[in-house]
Amino acid sequence: METVGIGMSIPRKEAWDKVTGTAKYNNDYIIPGILHAKLVTSTYAHATIKSIDTSEAVKAPGVQAVLLGKDNSVLTGTIIRDCPPIAIDKVRYYGEAVAVVVADSEQEAMAAAKMIKVEYEPLPVVNSVKEALTPNAPLVHENLHLYKLADENIYPEANTNISHRVKIRKGDMAMGWAESDVVVEGSFYLPQTDHLAMETRNARTQILSDGQVMMASATQAPFEVKELIGNDFNVEEGMIDVKTPLVGGAFGGKAAVHLETLAYIASKAVDGRMVKIVNTREEDFITSPCGIGLEAKLKFGATKKGLIKAAEITYMLDSGAYADICPRMAKAMAVDCTGPYNIENLSCDALSVYTNHPFVTSLRGFAHICYAFCIERIMDKLAFTLGIDPLELRLKNAIGPGHTSPTQVKTTLSNTGDFKKCLEKLRNLMNWNEGNRIIQDNNKVRVKGIGCFWKTSNSPTDAESGAILTFNKDGSINLNCGAVEYGPAMKTTLAQILAERMNMDVKRIRVTMEVDTKTSPRHWKTVASMTTFMLGRAVLNAAEDIKRQLCNIAGIVLKCEPEELEVAGERVYLKDDPSNYVDFKDIVHGYKLPNGNAIGGQIIGRGSYVMKHLTKLDPETGQGRPGPAWSVGAQAVEVEFDMKEYTYRVIKAATVVDAGKVINPKSARGVITGGMSMGLGKATREEFKYGKDGAVLNTSLRTYKVIHYGQQPEYVVEFVETPQIDAPYGARGIGEHGTIGIPGALANALSLAVQVDLDQLPLTPELIWKTKTGGNT
Repeated sequence: METVGIGMSIPRKEAWDKVTGTAKYNNDYIIPGILHAKLVTSTYAHATIKSIDTSEAVKAPGVQAVLLGKDNSVLTGTIIRDCPPIAIDKVRYYGEAVAVVVADSEQEAMAAAKMIKVEYEPLPVVNSVKEALTPNAPLVHENLHLYKLADENIYPEANTNISHRVKIRKGDMAMGWAESDVVVEGSFYLPQTDHLAMETRNARTQILSDGQVMMASATQAPFEVKELIGNDFNVEEGMIDVKTPLVGGAFGGKAAVHLETLAYIASKAVDGRMVKIVNTREEDFITSPCGIGLEAKLKFGATKKGLIKAAEITYMLDSGAYADICPRMAKAMAVDCTGPYNIENLSCDALSVYTNHPFVTSLRGFAHICYAFCIERIMDKLAFTLGIDPLELRLKNAIGPGHTSPTQVKTTLSNTGDFKKCLEKLRNLMNWNEGNRIIQDNNKVRVKGIGCFWKTSNSPTDAESGAILTFNKDGSINLNCGAVEYGPAMKTTLAQILAERMNMDVKRIRVTMEVDTKTSPRHWKTVASMTTFMLGRAVLNAAEDIKRQLCNIAGIVLKCEPEELEVAGERVYLKDDPSNYVDFKDIVHGYKLPNGNAIGGQIIGRGSYVMKHLTKLDPETGQGRPGPAWSVGAQAVEVEFDMKEYTYRVIKAATVVDAGKVINPKSARGVITGGMSMGLGKATREEFKYGKDGAVLNTSLRTYKVIHYGQQPEYVVEFVETPQIDAPYGARGIGEHGTIGIPGALANALSLAVQVDLDQLPLTPELIWKTKTGGNT
């Protein structure tokens, strides 16, 4: 037997299909007779819809239906029911759908969409969080207080643009300020950005004559699609089936339910015929949800020796025109608001704020990139003020056993990991002690900057996962679960966990890649870096179930008690005599006795997991347990900066993360490296730019800049392994974490290089020049 399980680098299960081009994504399926839907979108960020003329479009060749907002008065939303699928009476962001055309072909739908004439009356635009929070600001939602809430722990503030506020209160602020010898403050800004997955969002729906709703979507959350469509349109959940094949990247952007709703109402409008809707790249930028923007104010107090004594923090999240998941991101930001640092006296407010920007959803890191940027910048400001090395300041204040989180959860090595060990390992990787600012020839300076992170999940307290195991007659195992495979090799990880527990070759474990909500066990969502933890636990429980069944029937065959048996190498054998065994293939579908009688039957394993010990947060203090554990780490960059031209080159980026236990080293390094690259993109060039009227100015890859292959630095990834006791083999989530600390690290390095504070993203040469010179040549 080839022993392959955890700790081994193996190819991902779907690798051959992907590299040979045979892997199929949702939009790859050619279905005869399918109809196509195209959107007409708003050219205003905030305006009343005076009229919509569809007279030419409905007569256009191939057109089957034209849908307007008034045809579907339902309001949708993950947390707050504030969003019409198609705008009704007014538009709230540039790119919002105002009509949907359904036609025989995509070309005919596009042609008809151009025939629709919409007359608008512009309204005052809320073009930033700052504007949204000013007294007498225009209201994005006048009826905020009337909306239905899908979550009882959300508190919209009537007659304001605040959809939710999370408060953290810990310790004694007056005492903290009194004990502080120095105080530093800062204001920070991060723009909205895009997910930019290779596969644009798409969905299709057919409603059968008996009322069954058959959906297929490139989504991270097929079970949430099923639930929300059922709730929003009063369809029995058992009548809805959602299929999700391989997904071509997501980064959180495909966790929202958006195009699925449009595909459903489009199918309903044409008597249930199958309708497909596929975003263009431009629509994927502005019509579907993007990543949050942030404005923040921080104030830290510390002793002369560098111990942080007090922190006052305000995070203001730009949710765009609709709430979607932003209130939960405000919570995520609040519960981890200090970064991986022990601060006993703390006041934090995180606000989810409406603007007339495109609405947002989760993006890799679930708002942690934004708050970490602010925290890491204020840490460097404090280090500069005190004259303490930035890495030493972080070591001095590092979270550890015996401390408490912002929500007053006691921290241990198990639930937090070893942050100090990450910092020490990073020190060596970056040769930190040689100095972090070294003057070179030709007006250049070489600098290093550090940025750290911690992250817990913010799942529902009852989030669940399930796994089903079946056997083939040759003894190999089939694994079926509800996780969506969109890139990080989650299903390969689960196969490795199962192989380890069954002590068998992982090649003999077959994984079902497609998720089908009728046949796959429910999984909350494939988000939050929690799939390994949640589904790993479910898979282990399912493995124990089949081992019990295997030992029961093998005990009959081998004439012994089940407790005397062990399972390994696709055999069940006597512990004290491994030569006395029975093969899986002879018992997994029943066993035939010498006289012809059969015993046992098909062995089917099942396992489930539901989140344990999580609590709601106290609305006044934030006290509570939001997630099962944290993943911590430290990151750094080395940069060569041209002091004359204000240009720079990132030479090296490094990450040390406490992974608990590394399941697949090469895969884990790939995930972290990809995250670092994404973090550099956000840090150096990515942003949505808005005109004074709120229109998005860069809606294509010609104008929205991303990091390219040839612009990558050297990447270094190392791990610390401090097991999380309740996790599968001690493994922690690491899917998002490579992204989180990189922008802060780069800003710290460049601030050191140019000797001014750089407190906003992206860090373009123009921004650096303007900040340094005030725009004067």
